[in-house]
Amino acid sequence: MRYTGPKVRLSRRAGVPLTRKAVKYFEARPYPPGEHGRKTSRRNTGDYGMRLLEKQKLRWYYDVPERQLRRYWDLAVRRPGRSGEELVALLETRLASLVLRAGLAPSIYAARQYVNHGHITVDGRRVDIPSYQVKPGQSVAVRERSVRMQPFAAAAEGAYADERIAPYLDVDHRALRFTLLRRPVREEIAVPVDEQLVVEHYSR
Repeated sequence: MRYTGPKVRLSRRAGVPLTRKAVKYFEARPYPPGEHGRKTSRRNTGDYGMRLLEKQKLRWYYDVPERQLRRYWDLAVRRPGRSGEELVALLETRLASLVLRAGLAPSIYAARQYVNHGHITVDGRRVDIPSYQVKPGQSVAVRERSVRMQPFAAAAEGAYADERIAPYLDVDHRALRFTLLRRPVREEIAVPVDEQLVVEHYSR
């Protein structure tokens, strides 16, 4: 099931801020949530717990349910590259992930909602599936009838953009449009996860 509770709690459970909004909250309370959070030591977590936590961090970062992440893993192991890197690349090229990475949404949760509500097009065709795999050369944009909405007006001003645009994207914030230039490589994907531990978790 997809987590629907307070998102900052996920960052505190993960031990790293998973969203922009979580950064200031995490700095104020950098320990796990709950009554005994201050007394909990992540350093005492066993090998299995560490591998499980990395897998959960990947799930939470991209906001995907366990069953869907498992399907991505099954796809990744059938590809010729390193399984962990292939898994991250598959997650990164989801439509919702790229809408976030391009700076058209403030969080992965908002990006998913924009796609679900039909505000996003791929090559001029409306796509309402957040898990849609964007291919190199495809152009993603905000639907014309949606561009005047307040969240997209803010995106056009660069309010949600990262300091550095991902090198695998060609982004035009003013036009609320971007193109996936090529498949990203792991070193270019800013995800605070050790994917090798995820590989070990699924390979055990």
